[in-house]
Amino acid sequence: MTHPDLHSYQKQLLQQRDALRARLNQLRGGEPSRALASAAHFSGHEDTPAQTNTERDLELALDEHETAELRRIDAALQRVETGTYGHCVACGTTIPEARLRATPDAERCIDCQSALEDA
Repeated sequence: MTHPDLHSYQKQLLQQRDALRARLNQLRGGEPSRALASAAHFSGHEDTPAQTNTERDLELALDEHETAELRRIDAALQRVETGTYGHCVACGTTIPEARLRATPDAERCIDCQSALEDA
Protein backbone atom coordinates (compact mmCIF):
# COMPACT_ATOMS: atom_id res chain seq x y z
CA MET A 1 0.00 0.00 0.00
CA THR A 2 1.38 3.40 -0.93
CA HIS A 3 2.01 6.08 1.67
CA PRO A 4 -0.71 8.44 0.29
CA ASP A 5 -3.27 5.61 0.41
CA LEU A 6 -2.31 4.76 3.98
CA HIS A 7 -2.53 8.42 4.99
CA SER A 8 -5.98 8.67 3.38
CA TYR A 9 -7.26 5.65 5.32
CA GLN A 10 -5.73 6.96 8.54
CA LYS A 11 -7.43 10.34 8.02
CA GLN A 12 -10.78 8.66 7.34
CA LEU A 13 -10.43 6.48 10.45
CA LEU A 14 -9.56 9.50 12.61
CA GLN A 15 -12.63 11.36 11.33
CA GLN A 16 -14.85 8.37 12.04
CA ARG A 17 -13.34 8.06 15.53
CA ASP A 18 -14.00 11.73 16.29
CA ALA A 19 -17.62 11.47 15.11
CA LEU A 20 -18.18 8.33 17.19
CA ARG A 21 -16.69 9.93 20.28
CA ALA A 22 -19.01 12.91 19.88
CA ARG A 23 -22.07 10.64 19.57
CA LEU A 24 -20.98 8.60 22.58
CA ASN A 25 -20.48 11.77 24.62
CA GLN A 26 -24.00 12.84 23.67
CA LEU A 27 -25.44 9.46 24.66
CA ARG A 28 -23.49 9.30 27.90
CA GLY A 29 -24.22 12.91 28.76
CA GLY A 30 -27.86 12.08 29.25
CA GLU A 31 -29.07 14.03 26.24
CA PRO A 32 -31.78 12.13 24.38
CA SER A 33 -30.89 11.33 20.81
CA ARG A 34 -32.55 13.48 18.16
CA ALA A 35 -34.63 10.57 16.90
CA LEU A 36 -35.95 9.77 20.37
CA ALA A 37 -36.60 13.42 21.22
CA SER A 38 -38.40 13.96 17.91
CA ALA A 39 -40.61 10.90 18.41
CA ALA A 40 -41.55 12.07 21.91
CA HIS A 41 -42.37 15.55 20.63
CA PHE A 42 -44.66 14.34 17.84
CA SER A 43 -46.46 11.75 19.94
CA GLY A 44 -47.98 14.48 22.08
CA HIS A 45 -48.01 12.16 25.08
CA GLU A 46 -45.94 12.00 28.18
CA ASP A 47 -43.64 9.02 28.39
CA THR A 48 -44.95 6.00 30.22
CA PRO A 49 -42.54 3.90 32.29
CA ALA A 50 -42.54 1.28 29.51
CA GLN A 51 -41.62 3.91 26.91
CA THR A 52 -38.90 5.27 29.14
CA ASN A 53 -37.46 1.78 29.62
CA THR A 54 -37.61 1.08 25.89
CA GLU A 55 -35.86 4.35 25.10
CA ARG A 56 -33.17 3.61 27.68
CA ASP A 57 -32.69 0.10 26.27
CA LEU A 58 -32.32 1.58 22.80
CA GLU A 59 -29.77 4.11 24.02
CA LEU A 60 -27.80 1.35 25.78
CA ALA A 61 -27.80 -0.75 22.61
CA LEU A 62 -26.60 2.24 20.59
CA ASP A 63 -23.87 2.87 23.15
CA GLU A 64 -22.70 -0.76 22.98
CA HIS A 65 -22.71 -0.76 19.17
CA GLU A 66 -20.81 2.51 18.90
CA THR A 67 -18.32 1.49 21.59
CA ALA A 68 -17.58 -1.71 19.65
CA GLU A 69 -17.17 0.32 16.46
CA LEU A 70 -14.81 2.68 18.28
CA ARG A 71 -12.70 -0.29 19.41
CA ARG A 72 -12.48 -1.55 15.79
CA ILE A 73 -11.39 1.88 14.59
CA ASP A 74 -8.79 2.20 17.36
CA ALA A 75 -7.46 -1.26 16.45
CA ALA A 76 -7.22 -0.23 12.79
CA LEU A 77 -5.33 2.93 13.75
CA GLN A 78 -2.97 0.80 15.83
CA ARG A 79 -2.35 -1.39 12.76
CA VAL A 80 -1.53 1.76 10.78
CA GLU A 81 1.05 2.68 13.42
CA THR A 82 2.61 -0.80 13.48
CA GLY A 83 2.68 -1.13 9.70
CA THR A 84 0.26 -4.05 9.54
CA TYR A 85 -2.77 -2.12 8.27
CA GLY A 86 -4.22 -3.66 5.13
CA HIS A 87 -3.08 -7.19 6.00
CA CYS A 88 -5.46 -9.85 7.30
CA VAL A 89 -4.88 -10.54 11.00
CA ALA A 90 -5.86 -14.18 10.47
CA CYS A 91 -3.91 -15.25 7.38
CA GLY A 92 -1.60 -12.31 6.62
CA THR A 93 -2.72 -11.76 3.03
CA THR A 94 -3.28 -8.27 1.68
CA ILE A 95 -6.85 -7.04 2.14
CA PRO A 96 -8.15 -5.80 -1.24
CA GLU A 97 -8.39 -2.01 -1.69
CA ALA A 98 -12.10 -2.29 -2.50
CA ARG A 99 -12.74 -3.88 0.91
CA LEU A 100 -10.71 -1.22 2.72
CA ARG A 101 -12.53 1.56 0.87
CA ALA A 102 -15.87 0.06 1.91
CA THR A 103 -14.79 -0.88 5.44
CA PRO A 104 -11.62 1.01 6.48
CA ASP A 105 -11.51 -0.77 9.85
CA ALA A 106 -11.55 -4.25 8.24
CA GLU A 107 -9.06 -6.53 9.95
CA ARG A 108 -9.67 -9.68 7.91
CA CYS A 109 -9.81 -10.53 4.23
CA ILE A 110 -13.23 -11.53 2.92
CA ASP A 111 -12.46 -15.28 3.08
CA CYS A 112 -11.34 -15.15 6.73
CA GLN A 113 -14.23 -12.85 7.71
CA SER A 114 -16.72 -15.20 6.03
CA ALA A 115 -15.19 -18.20 7.81
CA LEU A 116 -15.45 -16.37 11.15
CA GLU A 117 -19.09 -15.46 10.56
CA ASP A 118 -19.97 -19.00 9.44
CA ALA A 119 -18.38 -20.56 12.53
